[in-house]
Amino acid sequence: MSAPPKDPAPPIEITDAHLIEQSWRHPERFGVVFDRYFDTIHRYVHMRLGESAADDIAAETFLRAFRVREHYDIARLSARAWLYGIASNLVADHRRNEARRYRALARSAESSTVASHDERVVQRVSAAIMQPQLASGLARLSAGDRDVLLLVACAQLSYEEVADALAIPRGTVGSRLNRARKKLRKVIGPHEEAL
Repeated sequence: MSAPPKDPAPPIEITDAHLIEQSWRHPERFGVVFDRYFDTIHRYVHMRLGESAADDIAAETFLRAFRVREHYDIARLSARAWLYGIASNLVADHRRNEARRYRALARSAESSTVASHDERVVQRVSAAIMQPQLASGLARLSAGDRDVLLLVACAQLSYEEVADALAIPRGTVGSRLNRARKKLRKVIGPHEEAL
């Protein structure tokens, strides 16, 4: 009687730190890091700065990361927070435009009427009505509070990852997030708060 076939070993996932370290000698290895994170970084930048800037800023994030990859701390196995930190710094360069965009969204509120009872239509109308209020609230936040709030709410980073991305203490993340939520609550109301 023959022995049952063995299950193949699960594939070993190569850490971001290992890939970045390999890229010091073989630059093309950085492409795997790009492939892993480009879409999430792009979504984050798109949400912060809009469609027109997302491609450029997301690409610039990886270009800067590639240029400074030899300084990456390979003790950090995941490059996720590092990349979000670079992206946040690039977004900071565009803060004036970001704040202007939020103020413009707040001013461009259009009244919407519901033509049907279809659930999707109701959700879209609710979101359209809420967008100017949310934009107004975001525009009123300080840049630091807005960064923390959006990294937690949109990028779904943990407090530790936000602290790492923005090079601030974990406690500061909590206090900025709490302050941002309180300010938004005043603008959009506690029953509407989604962040």
